[in-house]
Amino acid sequence: MTSINVQDLTKEYGTRRAVDHLTFQVEPGRVTGFLGPNGAGKSTTMRLVLGLDRPTSGTATIGGHAYATLPEPLRRVGALLDPQAAHGSRTGRDHLRVLAASNRIPAHRVETVLEETGLASVGRRRVKTYSLGMRQRLGIAAALLGDPEVVILDEPSNGLDPEGIIWIRQLLRRLAGEGRTVLVSSHLMNETASFADHLVVLGRGRLLADTPMREFIHARVQPRVRIRTTDDSALVAALARHGHDAVPHEDGHWTVCHAHVHDIGRLAAEAGVPLLELAAEEATLEQAYLDLTAAETEFAAQPQEA
Repeated sequence: MTSINVQDLTKEYGTRRAVDHLTFQVEPGRVTGFLGPNGAGKSTTMRLVLGLDRPTSGTATIGGHAYATLPEPLRRVGALLDPQAAHGSRTGRDHLRVLAASNRIPAHRVETVLEETGLASVGRRRVKTYSLGMRQRLGIAAALLGDPEVVILDEPSNGLDPEGIIWIRQLLRRLAGEGRTVLVSSHLMNETASFADHLVVLGRGRLLADTPMREFIHARVQPRVRIRTTDDSALVAALARHGHDAVPHEDGHWTVCHAHVHDIGRLAAEAGVPLLELAAEEATLEQAYLDLTAAETEFAAQPQEA
């Protein structure tokens, strides 16, 4: 299968450097989440990979070749960057037929991807009558039309309803399971955590992380334990004797940071502290992402007062 290779890639617009000496590789057989704050350079990088813009320096290749040199590129690479790209006066089916004909893709693939994306019943409707979610599905259908080895999607969940979000998760996992190379840009951390195996994170055009998702989370978010008891003073005293600080919460539970659930459970049992609740608080991708990118956000709102 085919990988995406970005090597020392730089793109400048006048005096602004949108992509800054970027190097990473997207491997087949896994879903790579492409993350970063607004203005981080994600969309620019995708455009460079797809030959829609020229780099100032460096290279972006697919299977060792520039996208612009690929014959019948939809057979090799499927991409969704802009769900509004389809001509509004065409039907969804005709939009896909034009793409198929221009890339010598068998006509039966049009019906296959309409079925796969849930658009078979509206294929004869004009695109201008489609909702945002339907246009998003049409863009994904176009990306899948050539049965490509490489799939690149920018914010594929945008505009989808809950059923559609579950569907896109399953689709991404299936594509990766078939050995394809899948790169997905998203601002939705919880959603990315549900499908990504690997992460590439940008900040101000630079590479901040290129790592498996679980390693990314555990390297940046310390373990915490949630605990609740009928004897708060005994709990606090027992934790303090072992060097742990407990943070109280309004609903009555305590949080112990930099701790593992089995250690806290053991010391509570040794001290005879009655427990009503003892659980590990799972580290999240959102926590790890915000920890890494806090200083890299170009556009940020002021924190709200309580």
